[in-house]
Amino acid sequence: MPQLFELVDKNSHAVAASLAGVEVATAGVEAARSERLPDINTSLSLSYNGNALLVSRELDEARWTHTPHLGNSFALEVQQVLYSGGAITAGIRMAEISRRQAEAQADLTRQQQRFLALGYYLDIYKLNNRMQVYESNIALTRRLIDDITLKHSQGMVLRNDITRNELQLQQLELGLTQVRNRRDILNHRLCNALGLPEGIVIVPADDGLAADDATGEQQWQQQATASSPVLKLSDLSIDMARQNETLARSEMRPKVALFAADNFNGPITFEVPPINKNINVWYLGVGVSYNIASLYKSNKRVRRAVVDTRRVEQEREVAAEQLSNDVQEAHTLYRQSFVELDTQRKNVALATQNYQVVNDRYLNQLALVTDMVDAANVKLNAELLEVDARINTIFALYKLRFVAGTL
Repeated sequence: MPQLFELVDKNSHAVAASLAGVEVATAGVEAARSERLPDINTSLSLSYNGNALLVSRELDEARWTHTPHLGNSFALEVQQVLYSGGAITAGIRMAEISRRQAEAQADLTRQQQRFLALGYYLDIYKLNNRMQVYESNIALTRRLIDDITLKHSQGMVLRNDITRNELQLQQLELGLTQVRNRRDILNHRLCNALGLPEGIVIVPADDGLAADDATGEQQWQQQATASSPVLKLSDLSIDMARQNETLARSEMRPKVALFAADNFNGPITFEVPPINKNINVWYLGVGVSYNIASLYKSNKRVRRAVVDTRRVEQEREVAAEQLSNDVQEAHTLYRQSFVELDTQRKNVALATQNYQVVNDRYLNQLALVTDMVDAANVKLNAELLEVDARINTIFALYKLRFVAGTL
């Protein structure tokens, strides 16, 4: 089982995609934090300036004046936000929550893929055991046919008795073929889920398949509350909604920024005639901006964000309630699986005993061939159900772990 989960974590495409989502969210955190850094803009240009045309106010006189033809301009502007109303901080926290959501989603995806592979694995284990049961019953039926054939040659039984058991043998061989084909289908799916090449036959091992866990339901409930990725995602959705409230409120607050700039331009064209020299001008200061429209627009966004937070909180309560129900159901079915296993084991013992009695009576000509076929079918079904019950105890335990978020 540990090897199975290791291969899932390493080779599952779904797990790899979810981990890539974590990397994207981590990069988003770095991008959000960079909003605290200053904005720096620079520009550089060269131009050709034509001669200026001077025209009188009455438009009755005009003359050309020489302008230095080579123009240059260099500008450098720096702006550092001092206060954004909480928008930048909220953006960073939202990015961090998104990363934690991606991590919780990756954990959920990993557990889902583990549980899916586990289902294939235990079904293969179950089918392998069913094949052994079929093969055992086929061998038993063939021995019975040999005994009946011998008695038929001695005139002790009818040919119809051989025919009935041969029909039983055909049904057993058909059942074996169906089980073997189903095993091959699940083997192919499991190989794909584990990233293994085609042609590999997975043979489940007995180690690690114990299903004895005495942990009580209350402890499982506590574990689920602490570990469930579904509940973590609900909690993070609440945090995200609250940050959306902060972001909406930030639109109603002023923005304060520190700025500085330097301009190096030439020639000086605001003089007449233009002066063929460069002029450097710099300045710095503090700017305050406020969107007055936010007074009657942003308040509606804030109310919507508050309502959305209440909605997400209610959804979290629904998720917690559903998780509690799922844990209680999974734990109950887990305990029930042991009762079913004990019952099936007793059924196998009784069916085997009944088969031996009917077989002895049939060989002594005290029972009909139909009684023998019925006894064989009862024994086969009991053995198949016992195999299924044993695997079901293991599956029930791992389903409980999956529901609790500890798979």
